Amino acid sequence: MGVGCALLALAAGVLAIGSGDYPMSPADVLRTLAGEGAPADAFIVNEVRLPRVVTALLAGGALALAGAVFQSLVRNPLGSPDVLGFTQGAATGALTAIVVIGGGSLALAGGAVIGALLTGALIHALAWRHGGHGNRLVLVGIGVAAILTGVNGYLLTRAQIMDAARAVMWLTGSLDGRGWGDALPLLAVMAVLVPVVLLGCGRALRMLEMGDEAAISLGVRVARIRVALLVAAVLLVSFAAAATGPVSFVALTAPQLARRLTKAPGPNLFPSLCVGATLLVGADLAAQRLIAGQQLPVGVVTGVLGGGYLVWLLATERRAGRI
Repeated sequence: MGVGCALLALAAGVLAIGSGDYPMSPADVLRTLAGEGAPADAFIVNEVRLPRVVTALLAGGALALAGAVFQSLVRNPLGSPDVLGFTQGAATGALTAIVVIGGGSLALAGGAVIGALLTGALIHALAWRHGGHGNRLVLVGIGVAAILTGVNGYLLTRAQIMDAARAVMWLTGSLDGRGWGDALPLLAVMAVLVPVVLLGCGRALRMLEMGDEAAISLGVRVARIRVALLVAAVLLVSFAAAATGPVSFVALTAPQLARRLTKAPGPNLFPSLCVGATLLVGADLAAQRLIAGQQLPVGVVTGVLGGGYLVWLLATERRAGRI
């Protein structure tokens, strides 16, 4: 099933590359990607559309993989970077770089990474002092997210008008104008972290879902694995936010959709990654086509769809007596 999810993500990418004011068939797209297309097709594909689609695939996959890790660690479907405060931490770091330092794109990306890491360290210190109870982590994360949302609002009020407009656009989440400079750092990070999470920690994560005591009895170094997974997930979130802005709800919905598609227990890390990539590419396609002559930021589409999903999830969890 994981292979099927990967093929679905690739098919969505090919469809996205071929759509637009200069339409191309999937066959033409594949031929151009293989280096056999016409010069005009090669320019449209390789220079205009491919960087945007690759950024969407990578960012969606990174967010979804991080979401699957968080949900598995806390054993709670609400365990998402959006809910736990990591996304807000990345936004605080980026806003600090824009408003206080006045930095450019590189400073913004660095600020997002530092902000998310510091938020992760704070939440870990507060929530895992006496062990990792999922509900406690969710509650601590919601509190930290509320505080950081207030900080972010204050930073926006202190910004110059041009910096504020730039910050608001980044906070919404957008793929417009994304190039290889945005995609390649995220690709490099994922090339390191995805094998670590999938191959190095995947088996231990499945054992952690059974509880700390069961995992320890099976030889898992619980504290070390948890910290490694937390750091990897926060880095995935922060670099995805640096590339696209804090696109909301992909990390929340993709792991749950992957679980329903595969009908398999466990964290479903690789299917989640592929479903997240497909979701973000599909949302970007919708953002470009929903309103004729106008492109919506992709974060608007994921926010509307993901917000509805969150309401449904909260209602389901409440009926089940888990919240």
